[in-house]
Amino acid sequence: MDMLWSGWGDPAKAAPLPDSVLGLLRDLLGVKPRSAEAAELGDIVVPESGLGDGTRRALADCLGDPAHLRTDAEARIRHTRGKSTPDLLRIRAGEVDDVPDAVLLPGSHQDVLDVLRICAEQGVAVVPFGGGTSVVGGLAPTGPGPFVALDLRRLDSLVSVDEVSRTATLQSGLRAPQAEALLAAHGFTLGHFPQSYEWATIGGFAAARSSGQASAGYGRFDEMVLGLTVATPEGTLEVGRAPRSAAGPDLRQLILGSEGAFGVITSVTVRIRPLPATKVYEGWRFPTFEAGATALRRLAQDGPLPTVLRLSDETETFVGLAQPDSIGGQPAEPQPAGVMAIAGYEGTDEDTENRRARATAVLRSCGGEPVAAAGEKWAHGRYNAPYLRDSLLDAGAFAETLETAAFWSRIPALYEAVRQALTVTLTEAGTPPLVMCHISHVYETGASLYFTVVSAQGEDPVAHWAPAKRAANDAILAAGGTITHHHGVGTDHRDWYAQEISPLGMDVLQAVKAALDPAGILNPGILLPIR
Repeated sequence: MDMLWSGWGDPAKAAPLPDSVLGLLRDLLGVKPRSAEAAELGDIVVPESGLGDGTRRALADCLGDPAHLRTDAEARIRHTRGKSTPDLLRIRAGEVDDVPDAVLLPGSHQDVLDVLRICAEQGVAVVPFGGGTSVVGGLAPTGPGPFVALDLRRLDSLVSVDEVSRTATLQSGLRAPQAEALLAAHGFTLGHFPQSYEWATIGGFAAARSSGQASAGYGRFDEMVLGLTVATPEGTLEVGRAPRSAAGPDLRQLILGSEGAFGVITSVTVRIRPLPATKVYEGWRFPTFEAGATALRRLAQDGPLPTVLRLSDETETFVGLAQPDSIGGQPAEPQPAGVMAIAGYEGTDEDTENRRARATAVLRSCGGEPVAAAGEKWAHGRYNAPYLRDSLLDAGAFAETLETAAFWSRIPALYEAVRQALTVTLTEAGTPPLVMCHISHVYETGASLYFTVVSAQGEDPVAHWAPAKRAANDAILAAGGTITHHHGVGTDHRDWYAQEISPLGMDVLQAVKAALDPAGILNPGILLPIR
């Protein structure tokens, strides 16, 4: 099924906010009901497609079936932008000025090559489209001329499984649950479960350097990738033929995180793991965010490392966002102050028991106390936060997320700098925010910080948010963080990414772009500025 065109995921899973939460939004943040109803899909009028008749015929012919080239309003609206809060607010207002001129549905790597050749000849931009879950402007190209959305959903096969090497080759249009089901039939798992898991695709994971909630145990997606097949306007690029190599710079690293600007990923070879026999998730309470972060750092640096390891700050813990299913409910007994950590263990019975026992000793030594059932509640609601955001938007609130990462020594200052930038900017604009944060991915040398911001919307919520987002981006770079840990660059982070890698670094990437995409048709303005 398609994702909800004006929100997240499956409409049947949406749930209205409890009265207690609505009251909190009104009394604490000054949230008011929306002044206008959201647009209806059938009422939105899209501009006429800008594809010429000759281009349209050529593309339809190369796809082999007229049904695989769609120019109807619904298909084009469903492929307009991504799922950031500004994206959703604009589509709910019926704004479709940047709707694609057509939606193409290739069925093979050769189809993708043919599409790119024709589009390069005709000056038509191409935006690869997987699950449509970008939250950083990654599906909204800039520049003149028509563009098409290249929907890869028909590239949805498990190509091969090498049980000896424990690798699998997957086509890029496979959604994550489908990929897991196909691998499970062979007794394996990817172990990649980001919040976008239910809708995102294998190709999207690679193109955006995705990181899943079990990254402590299974690693980031880019760490799982062993090989890639990429279609470019200049031909096919095959990268990765061994676990590791000294044969020059690793070209896989140019494609991973390239967000469709260098080529279209059509298949990915990944490392796989045996299905875990045991899964256990636990909650731990610490007196402060600093104490909890120290516990996470000790586990990340000295072990044992749980499969899942995350920590909510005081505000996120108080609101209940660490367990989204529990928001608005009344706890059975008063909860002590502090912060909530989640530790999860997956693997064989013996390995899970051993790591859990040793990790428990570390968590207790750092001041942690177990919280009954908290881990299971987190696991049950682990994909529900985006649905909560839809409910907040429905209620008239503004809710958005942003993330970064830094070395452990810089985490405290980075945390304070971003919170301060968001709080000051939005308060001065008349909408004091609630700023929450959690650590969700840990490494020996550092960790990520993931912020959630809730406030009143303001008169023009998209314009109202822009200064706060810029202030947060500036604060991230000034405090020594990276502009993105796993959401990607898109257009939202492009200018700060250029600062992060320096003008010379940007020249290197522009040279790669020129070699693979000399006509500049691949996702123009995404990741790199147009030259």
